[in-house]
Amino acid sequence: MTDYPKLGLYIDGEWLSGDGREAQAVLNPATGETLADLPVASLADLDRALSAAQSGFETWRVTPADQRFAIMMKAAALVRERAEHIARIVTLEEGKPFAEARGEVVAGAGLLEFHAGETMRIFGRVMQRPSGTRSMVLHQPVGPVAAFCAWNFPAINVVRKIAPAIAAGCSIILKPSEETPGSAVEVMRCLADAGLPGSVAQIVFGVPDQISRHLLASPVTRKLSFTGSVPVGKALMKLASDTVMKMTMELGGHSPVLVFDDCDLEKTLDTLVTHKFRNAGQVCVAPTRFHVQEGIYEKFAAGFAERTRAMKVGNGLESGTHMGPLANPRRPDAMAAMIADAEKAGARLLAGGGRKQGGGFFFEPTVIADVPLEASAMNEEPFGPLALLRAFKTVDDAISEANRLPFGLAAYAFTEQGRRQNRLAEELEAGMIAINGVRLTWPDSPFGGVKESGFGSEDGPEGIQNHMITKAVHIS
Repeated sequence: MTDYPKLGLYIDGEWLSGDGREAQAVLNPATGETLADLPVASLADLDRALSAAQSGFETWRVTPADQRFAIMMKAAALVRERAEHIARIVTLEEGKPFAEARGEVVAGAGLLEFHAGETMRIFGRVMQRPSGTRSMVLHQPVGPVAAFCAWNFPAINVVRKIAPAIAAGCSIILKPSEETPGSAVEVMRCLADAGLPGSVAQIVFGVPDQISRHLLASPVTRKLSFTGSVPVGKALMKLASDTVMKMTMELGGHSPVLVFDDCDLEKTLDTLVTHKFRNAGQVCVAPTRFHVQEGIYEKFAAGFAERTRAMKVGNGLESGTHMGPLANPRRPDAMAAMIADAEKAGARLLAGGGRKQGGGFFFEPTVIADVPLEASAMNEEPFGPLALLRAFKTVDDAISEANRLPFGLAAYAFTEQGRRQNRLAEELEAGMIAINGVRLTWPDSPFGGVKESGFGSEDGPEGIQNHMITKAVHIS
């Protein structure tokens, strides 16, 4: 397919093809057809990447901030210039509608611009001491970073890993998802074309377990950054503990939505249905558990189901598509199993619930009401187009249920009462909270969770801070 790029590893400034390497197929989720073959990194490739990252760090850490700024700003301009091309690749390999894909790519350019600016704002401090002595605090780049990111946002996830690392003065070895490699390749081309030294940022693909074990066992690697599931995150943390490296973990969520009877119901429904099925629900911060005050519960459920049934499901490159396919053949099976389990427990199916006929990995946007707490979907992240509805009586009930699970990435609430808004902001156990809206991500705002949803933040000044070490210096 001519729109899809030639894939390769990027190590020490060189694009390496599949010649002499194993390869695996990359599929189009809308058709099930093969887009390209992806080269798999060998252990020798990984060792070369580690060596390059070490040498890249030694030069990049002392590169003046204004030079880092200029390269990152040029890369951001190239991402904007190539947004249509990169967005088409995102849709081809991940499935989301083209408009969503383009929005993701442009947001990635914004993140690059923000972190470029942060290179000029890495401040230490000097403390008051007696004359003739001095104490100061320095912030310095931690070292080479091993970063692993998920398939659901294949362009911005890559930027979210690379941008704060290189802004801080670190080098990075990135392993994007093998299911969505083309977007990562194109973002890296923008960075390379902007003049980023090849040893500073590199991309490898392959067997995830083999790559993570090799990179995290090396004394070269000084930081782990991971976006993905809770079980995989826990396994990586155990590997990283052997060398006591710095970590940023953005793990899974199961976002509660608290809808109170004083909300603007029609506006709330319009907002939530669109956001629930963005990227087919394959979003770590997707609103999933909808807890609705009992006085408006049935009206909310009927309105949610009506809007859901009106959504057009199809190829993300087709005009008017609201929701594309799921990213891989595993996801429709997972959705079907969760729905069957919920119905067996007594839940009501209000909309969707089945596979869409034809090729590809399509599944209908689905709404289930009266879902018992023991249903698997109420306890395990669905990560798909599945909205779970339950009624509640009091604010205490709502907060208790929202905080019931060990996850704490994002939470949403809709209420016009100011006192209640303040209480929810204080008591909801989540790293990010949206009240009377759904947007959680801004370049200047930290992105991260609490509890088993991880620790450390990406985006905002915190994104760079998590790539720095703090050093106290006392001079007599």
